[in-house]
Amino acid sequence: MGRTARVPVRPEMIRWARERAGLRVEDLLSSFPKLKAWELGEVQPTLRQLEDFARQVRVPLGYLFLDTPPKESLPIPDFRTVSGPPRRPSPDLLDTIYLAQQRQAWYREYLQTQGVEPLPFVGSATLQDDPEEVAAAIRRTLGLNLEERRAMRTWTEALRWLTERAEAVGVLVMSSGIVGMNTRRKLDPEDFRGFALVDDLAPAVFINAADTVAARTFTLAHELAHIWLGQSGISEPQIHVFPTEAIERWCNQVAAELLVPRVSLLAEHRPTHPLQEEAQRLARLFKVSTLVILRRLYEVGRLSREAFWETYREECERLRDMERRTGIGGDFYRNLYARVSRPLVEALVISTLEGHTLYRDAYRLLGIRSPEVFQKLCRSLGVA
Repeated sequence: MGRTARVPVRPEMIRWARERAGLRVEDLLSSFPKLKAWELGEVQPTLRQLEDFARQVRVPLGYLFLDTPPKESLPIPDFRTVSGPPRRPSPDLLDTIYLAQQRQAWYREYLQTQGVEPLPFVGSATLQDDPEEVAAAIRRTLGLNLEERRAMRTWTEALRWLTERAEAVGVLVMSSGIVGMNTRRKLDPEDFRGFALVDDLAPAVFINAADTVAARTFTLAHELAHIWLGQSGISEPQIHVFPTEAIERWCNQVAAELLVPRVSLLAEHRPTHPLQEEAQRLARLFKVSTLVILRRLYEVGRLSREAFWETYREECERLRDMERRTGIGGDFYRNLYARVSRPLVEALVISTLEGHTLYRDAYRLLGIRSPEVFQKLCRSLGVA
């Protein structure tokens, strides 16, 4: 069959693929002027058109030749559905989870060859444990110190420090705002904010870097709670949300206590000072956003629900303006370490140079394509 020949595709499969990608007909008409006719069954696409369509809606071409849509289920529990109807998993979320699982599986096998012992903290907590005690255990394991955090200049620096501490004890932390290395496939924080992949040798968390720095810090703390609980899952931890579902509520409580310990907050808080001014002072002290401070003040009884919501909305707008002015960017290799997790990058490079991992597999897991980039990466790690 030539690529210009018409192919028999069921109209409902065209419609399913478009809706799966979260797109309207109008979003695709400039590329596929006859899309409406395809979905009505009035005309069939050519093979070339169908290939282009599959690529644009991010669906395997073979799916479009099925009689009925395949049931795509998430490989890990979805905790985003606790406050509403189940969501159809987006192509971006599915591909991000699959890639993270592939990286985790490779790293687990690598650690096994190195004779690494299982990590004792994975699954060491239960929902019956006091969140304050679990947060204290995480702080001890990671070696978190409030005085160290106070010395840091920015939230970004504090988030990087927390990431490095988690990686130092064996947790892979992948943080990206795109699918793999495809800059055209940007992740949406409204789709998901993070997920945890529990494993006793290679626990991993993924943080949606398209979110704000403040939100990413809370998400990382939340996903670490999932690791301690031994529960994989996709999360939508939001600072202003107090979920009723047991696992998410517990993980949020642990995250909040990990970032802003109750005892320290009560000791530092000056209730007679103006709220906004005091929230900003405490945010600088604990190196978290004012949103986390407001949440904690509400949780420890220092702030009414009405005052929390009023100030929270004001702070959200102020922080959005700040991040818009700051902009984004950064060094390619630093971004690569963040997206893949530095311990995994180092292990992949060493294993490949020693001949234990094929270059093509390393390139795929790292998300790079050229030998030149790999050589520069080796040099940046000091191993070439």
